[in-house]
Amino acid sequence: MLEKALSRSIRLICLGGVTLGMSAAFAQTATPEIQKVTVTGSRISSPNAESPSPLQVLNAADIAQSGATNLQELLLENPTMGTPAISRTNSNFSTASAGVATVDLRNLGIDRTLVLINGRRVVSGLPGSAAVDLNTIPTDFIERVELLTGGASATYGSDAVAGVVNIILKKNFNGVLADAQIGGSEQGDDAKRKLSVTFGTSSADGASNIMGHFGYSRQGAVYSKDRDISAVDQYSTGALSGNVDELFQVTRPFYSSFAPQGRFFHDTGSYTYDAAGNPVPFSTNGSATLPASGFNRSEFRTIAVPTERYNFATSGNLALGENHSAFFEGNYASTSVTTKLEPFPLGAENIYVDGQVPAELLINGALVRNPIVPQYLYDRISDTNGDGLRDYYFSRRISEVGTRGSTAERDTFRLASGLKGTIKDWNYEVFGVYGSTKEAQSSAGQVNVLNFRHALEAIPGADGTPMCADATARSQGCVPINVFGFNTISPAALKYVSAPGSLETKTTQKIIGANISGEPFQLPAGGLGVAAGYEWRKEYSSSTPDALTQAGLNAGNATPPTEGEFSVKEAYVEARVPLLKDQAFAKSLSFLGAVRVGDYSTVGNTTSWNGGFEWSPVADVKFRATRALSTRAPNINELYSPPSQDFPQVEDPCEGVTATTPGARADACRAAPGVMANINANGAFTLNQSDIQGVSGFNRGNPNLAEEEGRSTTVGVVVTPRSIPMLNKFTFTADYFKIDIEDAIVSTPRQYALESCYGGGNTSFCNFITRRPTAIGANSAGSLEFVDTAVSNSGGLGTEGVDVTVAWADNVGPGRLNARLAWTHLLDGYDIPLPGAERDPWEGEIGAAKNKGSLSLGYKWGKFNLTSNTTYIGESALDNVFLAGFDAAPGSVKVKEKVYNDFQLTYNLRKEVDLYAGVDNAFNTKAPPIITGLPGNTTGAETDAGTYDPIGRRYYVGLRVKM
Repeated sequence: MLEKALSRSIRLICLGGVTLGMSAAFAQTATPEIQKVTVTGSRISSPNAESPSPLQVLNAADIAQSGATNLQELLLENPTMGTPAISRTNSNFSTASAGVATVDLRNLGIDRTLVLINGRRVVSGLPGSAAVDLNTIPTDFIERVELLTGGASATYGSDAVAGVVNIILKKNFNGVLADAQIGGSEQGDDAKRKLSVTFGTSSADGASNIMGHFGYSRQGAVYSKDRDISAVDQYSTGALSGNVDELFQVTRPFYSSFAPQGRFFHDTGSYTYDAAGNPVPFSTNGSATLPASGFNRSEFRTIAVPTERYNFATSGNLALGENHSAFFEGNYASTSVTTKLEPFPLGAENIYVDGQVPAELLINGALVRNPIVPQYLYDRISDTNGDGLRDYYFSRRISEVGTRGSTAERDTFRLASGLKGTIKDWNYEVFGVYGSTKEAQSSAGQVNVLNFRHALEAIPGADGTPMCADATARSQGCVPINVFGFNTISPAALKYVSAPGSLETKTTQKIIGANISGEPFQLPAGGLGVAAGYEWRKEYSSSTPDALTQAGLNAGNATPPTEGEFSVKEAYVEARVPLLKDQAFAKSLSFLGAVRVGDYSTVGNTTSWNGGFEWSPVADVKFRATRALSTRAPNINELYSPPSQDFPQVEDPCEGVTATTPGARADACRAAPGVMANINANGAFTLNQSDIQGVSGFNRGNPNLAEEEGRSTTVGVVVTPRSIPMLNKFTFTADYFKIDIEDAIVSTPRQYALESCYGGGNTSFCNFITRRPTAIGANSAGSLEFVDTAVSNSGGLGTEGVDVTVAWADNVGPGRLNARLAWTHLLDGYDIPLPGAERDPWEGEIGAAKNKGSLSLGYKWGKFNLTSNTTYIGESALDNVFLAGFDAAPGSVKVKEKVYNDFQLTYNLRKEVDLYAGVDNAFNTKAPPIITGLPGNTTGAETDAGTYDPIGRRYYVGLRVKM
């Protein structure tokens, strides 16, 4: 990997050098310093620019003092951030996204947060999505990160419904800066290694500059078995008993019933095998008289996936005369992630539709007993599916195949280049961007179900030795498989049934754009600021699993390939109109507005806008208010995903209906021929266990999706009392925000589709449902065969709250103290799954605490600099829909607030050499026990590992040298 990464980075740097012709740069005349700047939230350049919308900024010092190897780690401490959909600690069970690092402003979804680099878009790190992988952005190459909360689509385009994360890279850097760091948890895992070198040089006149960066980091694995809370499989006692008072009590162990020695079902019960190979009763958890014979999955699971990254970045600026320059910025990131989880749990239903394995075969008209089936089982089974053959059901952990997991290699490349400058006081920029992300994933631990079926169906050979019954299968290497007991699968049989998997993905992004800004004329209160621009963008994505996975023949769900693209042309105009200046009760008053129109190849025309006011009655106080309409066009997955198989848990609304049951629901059920046949046979519509557990369905995209629209309102105040001597180093901001998304792009809830189809007054949802017309195998007539779901514009989503920030810095004693507090209080948060459905509130639930805060303190004294960051996550409740199933009131079952403290001490060894040491989660705050069976649980962690720290106290030391 290192050789490949170095080769790609050299090409990247060379490409940047060719783009600018840097060797000729150093003879140019110095470009005069331009006093106009641009801030996130506006494209207008103006003196002393401030953001027209709520903005929080993290600078390079904040990043360095956090010790973070990944920007996500620092951003998650900001209270405006929701729980990430994907992080290193909650993605071990993910298929195409393990180890990816995303951000989610306001808990509105990762596809509604727009991530930019220097104000320009970044290629996605997830196939089919717009979400950016922060693994690809080197932390030590970042100058600052600007967080704009609230709709910003009029300024930046689609996807900025919740806000913008604008990452500003360093520029005009001279010299060499090296940073090396090692660390790990106090448990001896989560080993961290980091090395980065940043270098740059400028021309003699300072007009041109080129920079480069190399970074390497590795974060080691953390396994479930190495934390007391997750070392043994467990389950919520209350979730099992239905007692709300026992939800946080633990039934432990609660082993899986899929055991390595197998569990075998006969006509009157089930049994397993002990270590000596004797049949014994099966028990998942054990009792006073019966030992546990299940399987501890936690022995193999991962809390934090090991992640290795190589990052290369380069940027440059070449002066082309006095007022013009060429620029480029590029980066290449190579990321390797490894997941690990328990061996595959195989059930007979994975191989046979009805879950019944024949213990006899019909060969040339005669019944032949399978010699692999033990006599103990053979004597206790009969024909249960009507085919005339004795059959049985089994479940077994295929431990001989080994642990499941995957290794994913991701490569992201991005190059932006263009021209910028001034023409008669107008600033212009013309640019092009190309980005691509490729992933190659290999996985193990699955089996080929067709081969497994052939291997299960054995007959005696000529010499009495078992052989596969199917002659074609024998010619292809079939070897009979023995699943009865510990380690009974032979190496030859294992080779025949094993099915390694693969996944290849590719995402590309192409952009051409231009911006212009200036002040065309002066008004009595100041210059009229105007910006306008155009952008063409094309996005492409493909995801191709191996052939067995596509067909659903590796004992998993069928996952077909996905491929699609779209293009968009957008134009915008923005204005800042000064209305009053230096008047009574109006030190300044300005109007701000922007409009963006787009033409998508998929959804057609879109329009976004925002408008607002900034009013300073006096110099030290500013009030601001904005109203915006933001749009988000559907991504490639939402548009083009073909049907992929799933096995949902649903309740059939027709169960129990008789020929005389009154009501619209019963009438709709009886209209289905299979349901009526079932009623005629049984007196009431009746389901067996196979019917309940055998429901399948497909998830699919929708090429007819329209854009969703988010309406946001922000009202705030900024207080900077510079005229008061005692408070001239103090800043206070408070902002109210409200975001409501109409026509939100969501997947139709399956249970809602069932209820709507059968008596709910919307028969269009019946298109998602397929029932069996007659009894098939072990399944009853009229039972549900498929319940599908598709993406639609039928939902709503919103949030409301208040952000408060307080900052102060001044000399205290012999040193200087810096303090900053950021706090977010949620007033509302909701989902509406479908039109007419009731709101599902989520504010105050786990992952969306009503109160979140971050307090940063720093004290610099001579050669010492001590910093701390305290993160507060308020008291949070279990999901209200889950609690409703226990007849419990929303918010009645909660986990306590959590406080995390991080510290770093830096000592200046000499002028440009710093030695630093830090500790994260210094007081070893334990994550709350959100255990298996409770909503919000992260499999393998026994908590919500995206919201809370599942690892514990961690230490690191590092050395930073500037030359």
